[in-house]
Amino acid sequence: MKEKARMFHDSFLTKLSLLLKGMVVAPPDRFGEALINERANGGIFTGSENFVIPNKLMPNAGMRLYGGAQYHRAMAEFRLVVGSIKCPPVTREEIVNACGVEDIHDGTNYSRTACVIAVAKARDTFEPYLHQLGFRLLYIMKRLIPISAFLLEKDGENFSSHDVLVKRVQSAFGRFAESTEQSCRERCMEDLASTTRFVTWSLHNKNRAGLRHFLDSFVAQEQLPVNALTAHSTGLHEQSPGLNDNKQDRSRGDLKSSNSSESNPPPVVSETRLVDLLDSTLWNRRLAPSSERIVYALVHQIFHGIKEHFLLTTELKFNCFLLMPIIDKLPAILREDLESAFEDDPDSIFDVTQLRHSLVQRKRELEIELKRVLVLRLILIAHCISILNCIVSGWFQIKRLKEKFGEINKKLNSLHVRQ
Repeated sequence: MKEKARMFHDSFLTKLSLLLKGMVVAPPDRFGEALINERANGGIFTGSENFVIPNKLMPNAGMRLYGGAQYHRAMAEFRLVVGSIKCPPVTREEIVNACGVEDIHDGTNYSRTACVIAVAKARDTFEPYLHQLGFRLLYIMKRLIPISAFLLEKDGENFSSHDVLVKRVQSAFGRFAESTEQSCRERCMEDLASTTRFVTWSLHNKNRAGLRHFLDSFVAQEQLPVNALTAHSTGLHEQSPGLNDNKQDRSRGDLKSSNSSESNPPPVVSETRLVDLLDSTLWNRRLAPSSERIVYALVHQIFHGIKEHFLLTTELKFNCFLLMPIIDKLPAILREDLESAFEDDPDSIFDVTQLRHSLVQRKRELEIELKRVLVLRLILIAHCISILNCIVSGWFQIKRLKEKFGEINKKLNSLHVRQ
């Protein structure tokens, strides 16, 4: 029985590995699932906005898949859904509440404000998808158990008389898959917590070109009135050329003054712009439109960086710490579980109660058969005794007949002598 248990262990793992690598032996119409059925049974990827990717946008959505193909489709749907998420809207109230009070001054730090808003929205947005992905992939893995059992029966390996052994292996696989999925999800949660705990600009600000384009356009709009003021002050400063200067000298002077004014603006204008900038961003609690636009741009940029990092690390970790352990570590885990059960609790592998019941039933049948045989033997013995009695009785009758014939013969002989 132990050898049969080990044989079932090896056969089960072989079929499981083939299902993950890909095979067409199991009928898809019986074991395969279309995407709509998979979503109904294994959960759907949805967030706070309840946005769901239409089936027609998903590759192989209408095909009934199982095993590794179904795992790959679920991961592709996760990438598509999370990759299409946009940064949630940022309200003015959120910006003002995120400003708070600094520990050394009462000014505002809009870079910190943007970080606070971005990491909060990213954590609330992406964490539900992590749990949904773990539940979906665990559901797909557990579907491999009945398919593997079907493949074993199809190959002629009948284990129906050892239901306890089959349930033991299935239970061990389920526990291993659940613990592995939980461990993998905790690793992903650590990554999400780290990326939403501390903003690292080299990681979170990957798309710098888009942010630079936005800020350049914003700065260009802000510099329009300043350039006009600079040109006006420069014109007033250089309106006293000599009467004997010709037009060429005047044009050269205008060009030189224009270049110098563009490269080196007057100190008064620069100081005025700096004071206005500090007054609108650092010293003033009234949220200006310019500050709001800058905060929104930074929030969007940080959120995008967190999303890209979340997608990459989540897919990588589920492949490395959920899919690969089922291929690499599961055989040793099941073998260890079986061997320990052989020593400690054989009843959990073999149905000893059923075996005992069958032996008792067999004993009863043998006892009944023995009684029947004994009765037949007694009947046979009685019949033999009856036959012997008949034989003995016949022998005595023959003996008496012989004696009578002897007496008759003597009488006849005596009569013959007298005559």
